[in-house]
Amino acid sequence: MLQSRGYGATRADDPLHPLDFQRRDPGPHDVQIDILYCGVCHSDLHTVRNEWGNTVYPVVPGHEIIGRVAAVGDHVTRHKQGDIVGVGCMVDSCQRCDACGIGLEQYCENGFVGTYNGEEMHTGGMTYGGYADNIVVHEKFVLRVPPSLDPAAAAPLLCAGITTYSPLRHWKVGPGQKVGVVGLGGLGHMGIKIAHAMGAHVVLFTTSPGKREDALRLGADEVVVSKNAEEMAAHENSFDFILNTVAAPHSLDAFLVLLRREGTMTLVGAPATPHPSPQVFNLIMKRRHLAGSLIGGIAETQEMLDFCAEHGIVSDIEMLSIGNINEAYERMLKSDVKYRFVIDMASLGK
Repeated sequence: MLQSRGYGATRADDPLHPLDFQRRDPGPHDVQIDILYCGVCHSDLHTVRNEWGNTVYPVVPGHEIIGRVAAVGDHVTRHKQGDIVGVGCMVDSCQRCDACGIGLEQYCENGFVGTYNGEEMHTGGMTYGGYADNIVVHEKFVLRVPPSLDPAAAAPLLCAGITTYSPLRHWKVGPGQKVGVVGLGGLGHMGIKIAHAMGAHVVLFTTSPGKREDALRLGADEVVVSKNAEEMAAHENSFDFILNTVAAPHSLDAFLVLLRREGTMTLVGAPATPHPSPQVFNLIMKRRHLAGSLIGGIAETQEMLDFCAEHGIVSDIEMLSIGNINEAYERMLKSDVKYRFVIDMASLGK
Protein backbone atom coordinates (compact mmCIF):
# COMPACT_ATOMS: atom_id res chain seq x y z
CA MET A 1 0.00 0.00 0.00
CA LEU A 2 1.07 3.58 -0.67
CA GLN A 3 1.56 5.66 2.47
CA SER A 4 -0.13 9.08 2.37
CA ARG A 5 -0.36 12.11 4.63
CA GLY A 6 -3.12 14.65 4.57
CA TYR A 7 -5.87 16.49 6.41
CA GLY A 8 -9.24 14.94 7.13
CA ALA A 9 -12.03 14.45 9.65
CA THR A 10 -13.14 11.46 11.69
CA ARG A 11 -16.55 12.83 12.76
CA ALA A 12 -19.04 15.41 11.52
CA ASP A 13 -18.20 17.76 14.39
CA ASP A 14 -14.43 17.27 13.99
CA PRO A 15 -12.20 20.05 12.72
CA LEU A 16 -9.95 18.91 9.90
CA HIS A 17 -6.65 17.64 11.29
CA PRO A 18 -3.55 15.75 10.10
CA LEU A 19 -4.18 12.13 9.11
CA ASP A 20 -1.92 9.32 7.95
CA PHE A 21 -3.67 6.82 5.67
CA GLN A 22 -3.04 4.34 2.87
CA ARG A 23 -3.93 4.31 -0.80
CA ARG A 24 -3.92 1.32 -3.12
CA ASP A 25 -0.66 0.37 -4.77
CA PRO A 26 -0.47 1.73 -8.33
CA GLY A 27 -1.56 -0.80 -10.94
CA PRO A 28 -0.51 -1.15 -14.58
CA HIS A 29 -2.98 1.52 -15.76
CA ASP A 30 -2.53 3.87 -12.77
CA VAL A 31 -0.82 7.22 -12.42
CA GLN A 32 0.78 8.16 -9.09
CA ILE A 33 0.70 11.92 -8.57
CA ASP A 34 2.49 14.18 -6.11
CA ILE A 35 -0.13 16.82 -5.30
CA LEU A 36 0.96 20.44 -5.68
CA TYR A 37 -2.33 22.33 -5.24
CA CYS A 38 -5.89 21.50 -4.25
CA GLY A 39 -8.89 23.80 -4.52
CA VAL A 40 -11.42 24.08 -1.69
CA CYS A 41 -14.99 23.43 -2.83
CA HIS A 42 -18.21 23.96 -0.87
CA SER A 43 -18.88 20.25 -1.50
CA ASP A 44 -15.85 19.52 0.68
CA LEU A 45 -17.50 21.29 3.59
CA HIS A 46 -20.87 19.59 2.99
CA THR A 47 -19.16 16.20 3.02
CA VAL A 48 -16.86 16.80 6.00
CA ARG A 49 -19.85 17.91 8.09
CA ASN A 50 -22.11 15.15 6.71
CA GLU A 51 -24.68 17.67 5.53
CA TRP A 52 -25.73 15.37 2.69
CA GLY A 53 -25.98 12.39 5.06
CA ASN A 54 -23.68 10.05 3.14
CA THR A 55 -20.21 10.61 4.59
CA VAL A 56 -18.07 7.62 5.54
CA TYR A 57 -15.41 8.55 8.09
CA PRO A 58 -12.55 9.10 8.09
CA VAL A 59 -12.87 11.42 5.11
CA VAL A 60 -10.08 13.30 3.31
CA PRO A 61 -11.73 15.87 1.01
CA GLY A 62 -10.48 17.65 -2.10
CA HIS A 63 -11.39 17.15 -5.77
CA GLU A 64 -9.72 20.10 -7.52
CA ILE A 65 -6.26 18.59 -7.79
CA ILE A 66 -3.18 19.71 -9.68
CA GLY A 67 -0.01 17.67 -9.34
CA ARG A 68 3.11 16.28 -10.95
CA VAL A 69 3.27 12.69 -12.17
CA ALA A 70 5.63 10.73 -9.90
CA ALA A 71 5.26 7.31 -11.52
CA VAL A 72 3.13 5.49 -14.09
CA GLY A 73 2.09 1.88 -14.53
CA ASP A 74 3.55 -0.28 -17.27
CA HIS A 75 0.50 0.08 -19.52
CA VAL A 76 -0.02 3.85 -19.14
CA THR A 77 0.20 5.69 -22.46
CA ARG A 78 -1.42 9.07 -21.79
CA HIS A 79 0.95 10.49 -19.19
CA LYS A 80 4.59 10.30 -18.22
CA GLN A 81 6.72 11.08 -15.18
CA GLY A 82 7.09 14.83 -14.64
CA ASP A 83 3.86 15.85 -16.42
CA ILE A 84 1.63 18.44 -14.74
CA VAL A 85 -1.80 16.88 -14.55
CA GLY A 86 -5.21 17.36 -12.96
CA VAL A 87 -7.78 15.20 -11.20
CA GLY A 88 -11.36 16.37 -10.80
CA CYS A 89 -14.46 15.11 -9.04
CA MET A 90 -14.34 11.47 -10.11
CA VAL A 91 -11.66 8.80 -10.39
CA ASP A 92 -13.56 5.89 -11.93
CA SER A 93 -16.83 4.69 -13.44
CA CYS A 94 -18.16 1.38 -14.72
CA GLN A 95 -16.95 2.06 -18.30
CA ARG A 96 -19.66 -0.23 -19.75
CA CYS A 97 -23.02 1.57 -19.44
CA ASP A 98 -24.55 3.79 -22.13
CA ALA A 99 -23.50 7.00 -20.36
CA CYS A 100 -19.87 5.92 -20.01
CA GLY A 101 -19.87 4.78 -23.62
CA ILE A 102 -20.60 8.30 -24.87
CA GLY A 103 -18.21 10.08 -22.52
CA LEU A 104 -20.74 11.06 -19.86
CA GLU A 105 -19.04 9.30 -16.97
CA GLN A 106 -20.56 11.78 -14.54
CA TYR A 107 -23.94 10.15 -15.27
CA CYS A 108 -22.64 6.57 -15.02
CA GLU A 109 -25.69 4.35 -14.58
CA ASN A 110 -23.83 2.31 -11.97
CA GLY A 111 -22.54 5.40 -10.16
CA PHE A 112 -19.21 7.08 -10.76
CA VAL A 113 -16.54 6.82 -8.06
CA GLY A 114 -16.00 10.14 -6.33
CA THR A 115 -12.44 11.35 -5.79
CA TYR A 116 -13.18 11.19 -2.08
CA ASN A 117 -15.87 9.48 0.00
CA GLY A 118 -16.40 7.00 -2.84
CA GLU A 119 -16.13 3.22 -2.87
CA GLU A 120 -13.35 1.96 -5.11
CA MET A 121 -14.72 -0.48 -7.67
CA HIS A 122 -11.72 -2.81 -7.57
CA THR A 123 -10.59 -2.84 -3.93
CA GLY A 124 -13.82 -2.07 -2.10
CA GLY A 125 -12.03 0.53 0.04
CA MET A 126 -12.89 4.21 0.25
CA THR A 127 -11.31 6.93 -1.86
CA TYR A 128 -9.44 9.79 -0.24
CA GLY A 129 -9.08 13.19 -1.87
CA GLY A 130 -6.61 15.91 -2.57
CA TYR A 131 -5.95 17.48 0.84
CA ALA A 132 -2.92 15.18 0.82
CA ASP A 133 0.58 14.69 -0.50
CA ASN A 134 -0.23 12.13 -3.18
CA ILE A 135 -2.97 10.27 -5.04
CA VAL A 136 -3.27 7.22 -7.32
CA VAL A 137 -5.72 7.44 -10.24
CA HIS A 138 -6.48 5.37 -13.35
CA GLU A 139 -4.95 7.11 -16.34
CA LYS A 140 -8.35 7.64 -18.04
CA PHE A 141 -9.38 9.98 -15.22
CA VAL A 142 -6.15 12.01 -15.22
CA LEU A 143 -6.25 15.24 -17.23
CA ARG A 144 -3.54 17.09 -19.12
CA VAL A 145 -3.02 20.64 -17.82
CA PRO A 146 -2.02 22.99 -20.67
CA PRO A 147 1.35 24.60 -19.84
CA SER A 148 -0.01 28.13 -20.36
CA LEU A 149 -2.32 27.77 -17.34
CA ASP A 150 -1.02 28.79 -13.92
CA PRO A 151 -1.25 25.46 -12.05
CA ALA A 152 -2.51 26.89 -8.75
CA ALA A 153 -5.22 29.03 -10.38
CA ALA A 154 -6.15 26.12 -12.67
CA ALA A 155 -7.01 23.82 -9.75
CA PRO A 156 -10.62 25.11 -9.34
CA LEU A 157 -11.24 24.51 -13.05
CA LEU A 158 -11.43 20.80 -12.19
CA CYS A 159 -14.77 21.39 -10.41
CA ALA A 160 -15.95 25.01 -10.60
CA GLY A 161 -14.73 25.32 -14.19
CA ILE A 162 -16.31 22.17 -15.59
CA THR A 163 -19.49 22.58 -13.51
CA THR A 164 -20.17 25.85 -15.32
CA TYR A 165 -18.64 25.01 -18.71
CA SER A 166 -20.67 21.82 -19.22
CA PRO A 167 -24.17 23.37 -19.12
CA LEU A 168 -23.08 26.44 -21.08
CA ARG A 169 -21.75 24.14 -23.79
CA HIS A 170 -24.67 21.69 -23.66
CA TRP A 171 -27.25 24.44 -24.12
CA LYS A 172 -25.10 25.93 -26.90
CA VAL A 173 -24.44 29.34 -25.37
CA GLY A 174 -22.78 31.65 -27.85
CA PRO A 175 -22.86 35.00 -29.69
CA GLY A 176 -26.21 36.71 -29.89
CA GLN A 177 -27.54 35.11 -26.72
CA LYS A 178 -28.46 36.79 -23.46
CA VAL A 179 -27.20 34.71 -20.53
CA GLY A 180 -27.77 35.23 -16.83
CA VAL A 181 -25.53 34.00 -14.01
CA VAL A 182 -27.11 33.87 -10.56
CA GLY A 183 -24.62 34.33 -7.74
CA LEU A 184 -21.04 35.55 -7.70
CA GLY A 185 -19.01 32.96 -5.84
CA GLY A 186 -16.66 30.14 -6.78
CA LEU A 187 -19.03 28.85 -9.46
CA GLY A 188 -20.55 32.17 -10.50
CA HIS A 189 -17.29 33.93 -11.24
CA MET A 190 -16.27 31.04 -13.51
CA GLY A 191 -19.67 31.11 -15.20
CA ILE A 192 -19.20 34.79 -16.06
CA LYS A 193 -15.71 34.25 -17.46
CA ILE A 194 -16.68 31.25 -19.58
CA ALA A 195 -19.99 32.65 -20.90
CA HIS A 196 -18.19 35.88 -21.83
CA ALA A 197 -15.50 33.92 -23.68
CA MET A 198 -18.24 32.04 -25.55
CA GLY A 199 -19.47 35.38 -26.89
CA ALA A 200 -22.72 35.77 -24.95
CA HIS A 201 -24.14 38.97 -23.44
CA VAL A 202 -23.70 38.17 -19.74
CA VAL A 203 -25.83 39.52 -16.89
CA LEU A 204 -24.94 38.79 -13.26
CA PHE A 205 -27.69 38.54 -10.66
CA THR A 206 -26.55 39.25 -7.12
CA THR A 207 -28.07 40.28 -3.80
CA SER A 208 -25.00 42.44 -3.09
CA PRO A 209 -24.74 45.83 -4.85
CA GLY A 210 -21.08 45.95 -3.83
CA LYS A 211 -20.26 43.13 -6.25
CA ARG A 212 -21.13 45.19 -9.34
CA GLU A 213 -17.62 46.45 -10.07
CA ASP A 214 -16.03 43.04 -9.65
CA ALA A 215 -18.62 41.37 -11.88
CA LEU A 216 -17.90 43.83 -14.67
CA ARG A 217 -14.18 43.18 -14.25
CA LEU A 218 -14.77 39.45 -14.64
CA GLY A 219 -16.66 39.90 -17.90
CA ALA A 220 -20.30 40.68 -17.09
CA ASP A 221 -21.98 43.18 -19.40
CA GLU A 222 -24.65 44.09 -16.85
CA VAL A 223 -25.29 43.57 -13.15
CA VAL A 224 -28.78 43.25 -11.65
CA VAL A 225 -29.43 43.42 -7.91
CA SER A 226 -32.00 40.67 -7.50
CA LYS A 227 -33.59 42.35 -4.47
CA ASN A 228 -34.47 45.34 -6.65
CA ALA A 229 -37.92 44.64 -8.16
CA GLU A 230 -37.59 47.32 -10.82
CA GLU A 231 -34.23 46.03 -12.04
CA MET A 232 -35.61 42.49 -12.21
CA ALA A 233 -38.82 43.51 -13.99
CA ALA A 234 -36.83 45.27 -16.69
CA HIS A 235 -35.46 41.88 -17.80
CA GLU A 236 -38.66 39.80 -17.91
CA ASN A 237 -39.04 37.40 -20.86
CA SER A 238 -35.59 38.23 -22.24
CA PHE A 239 -33.04 35.53 -21.33
CA ASP A 240 -32.09 32.60 -23.51
CA PHE A 241 -30.30 30.84 -20.68
CA ILE A 242 -29.73 31.33 -16.95
CA LEU A 243 -27.04 29.50 -14.99
CA ASN A 244 -28.07 29.38 -11.34
CA THR A 245 -25.03 28.75 -9.13
CA VAL A 246 -26.51 29.57 -5.71
CA ALA A 247 -26.08 26.78 -3.15
CA ALA A 248 -28.75 28.05 -0.72
CA PRO A 249 -32.52 27.57 -0.95
CA HIS A 250 -34.26 30.47 -2.71
CA SER A 251 -37.24 31.28 -4.93
CA LEU A 252 -36.66 30.01 -8.46
CA ASP A 253 -39.75 31.84 -9.77
CA ALA A 254 -38.00 35.21 -9.57
CA PHE A 255 -35.63 33.99 -12.29
CA LEU A 256 -37.93 31.71 -14.30
CA VAL A 257 -40.06 34.72 -15.32
CA LEU A 258 -36.95 36.32 -16.81
CA LEU A 259 -36.62 33.54 -19.39
CA ARG A 260 -37.98 34.10 -22.86
CA ARG A 261 -40.18 31.48 -24.54
CA GLU A 262 -38.40 28.10 -24.45
CA GLY A 263 -35.53 29.52 -22.41
CA THR A 264 -33.73 27.33 -19.89
CA MET A 265 -32.54 27.84 -16.33
CA THR A 266 -30.03 25.22 -15.20
CA LEU A 267 -29.25 24.61 -11.53
CA VAL A 268 -25.66 23.77 -10.59
CA GLY A 269 -25.64 24.91 -6.95
CA ALA A 270 -26.40 22.08 -4.51
CA PRO A 271 -28.15 23.34 -1.35
CA ALA A 272 -28.31 21.18 1.75
CA THR A 273 -32.12 21.61 1.81
CA PRO A 274 -34.48 21.93 -1.18
CA HIS A 275 -35.52 25.09 -3.01
CA PRO A 276 -39.19 26.07 -2.63
CA SER A 277 -41.16 24.44 -5.44
CA PRO A 278 -41.60 26.77 -8.43
CA GLN A 279 -45.01 27.81 -9.77
CA VAL A 280 -46.02 25.51 -12.61
CA PHE A 281 -47.57 28.36 -14.60
CA ASN A 282 -44.21 30.13 -14.84
CA LEU A 283 -43.03 27.07 -16.77
CA ILE A 284 -46.01 26.09 -18.91
CA MET A 285 -47.06 29.52 -20.14
CA LYS A 286 -43.78 30.04 -22.03
CA ARG A 287 -42.64 26.42 -22.39
CA ARG A 288 -39.68 27.31 -20.20
CA HIS A 289 -37.24 24.65 -19.03
CA LEU A 290 -35.88 24.07 -15.53
CA ALA A 291 -32.87 21.75 -15.64
CA GLY A 292 -29.86 20.54 -13.69
CA SER A 293 -26.29 19.70 -14.61
CA LEU A 294 -23.47 17.80 -12.89
CA ILE A 295 -19.80 18.49 -13.69
CA GLY A 296 -18.77 16.96 -17.04
CA GLY A 297 -17.27 13.84 -18.56
CA ILE A 298 -13.54 13.34 -18.87
CA ALA A 299 -13.36 14.32 -22.55
CA GLU A 300 -15.44 17.43 -21.90
CA THR A 301 -13.30 18.35 -18.90
CA GLN A 302 -10.19 18.16 -21.07
CA GLU A 303 -12.00 20.28 -23.66
CA MET A 304 -12.77 22.83 -20.93
CA LEU A 305 -9.12 23.00 -19.85
CA ASP A 306 -8.04 23.55 -23.45
CA PHE A 307 -10.76 26.20 -23.93
CA CYS A 308 -9.59 28.02 -20.80
CA ALA A 309 -5.99 27.89 -22.00
CA GLU A 310 -7.04 29.31 -25.38
CA HIS A 311 -8.93 32.19 -23.74
CA GLY A 312 -6.59 32.81 -20.80
CA ILE A 313 -9.14 31.79 -18.19
CA VAL A 314 -8.26 30.65 -14.67
CA SER A 315 -9.96 31.03 -11.33
CA ASP A 316 -9.45 34.04 -9.06
CA ILE A 317 -7.85 32.44 -6.02
CA GLU A 318 -6.56 33.04 -2.53
CA MET A 319 -3.66 30.74 -1.68
CA LEU A 320 -3.96 28.89 1.60
CA SER A 321 -1.71 26.96 3.96
CA ILE A 322 -3.22 23.58 4.92
CA GLY A 323 -2.98 24.54 8.59
CA ASN A 324 -5.57 27.29 7.98
CA ILE A 325 -8.17 25.05 6.37
CA ASN A 326 -10.68 25.19 9.24
CA GLU A 327 -10.58 28.98 9.24
CA ALA A 328 -11.06 28.88 5.47
CA TYR A 329 -14.22 26.78 5.87
CA GLU A 330 -15.70 29.39 8.21
CA ARG A 331 -14.77 32.16 5.80
CA MET A 332 -16.27 30.21 2.91
CA LEU A 333 -19.58 30.01 4.79
CA LYS A 334 -19.53 33.82 4.98
CA SER A 335 -18.59 34.15 1.28
CA ASP A 336 -15.39 35.78 2.47
CA VAL A 337 -13.18 34.70 -0.42
CA LYS A 338 -12.62 35.98 -3.94
CA TYR A 339 -13.38 33.53 -5.30
CA ARG A 340 -11.78 30.18 -4.52
CA PHE A 341 -9.37 29.00 -1.85
CA VAL A 342 -6.49 26.86 -3.13
CA ILE A 343 -4.24 24.91 -0.76
CA ASP A 344 -0.52 25.01 -1.42
CA MET A 345 0.25 21.40 -0.55
CA ALA A 346 3.91 22.23 0.07
CA SER A 347 2.59 23.59 3.38
CA LEU A 348 1.71 20.02 4.44
CA GLY A 349 5.41 19.32 4.93
CA LYS A 350 5.73 22.29 7.23
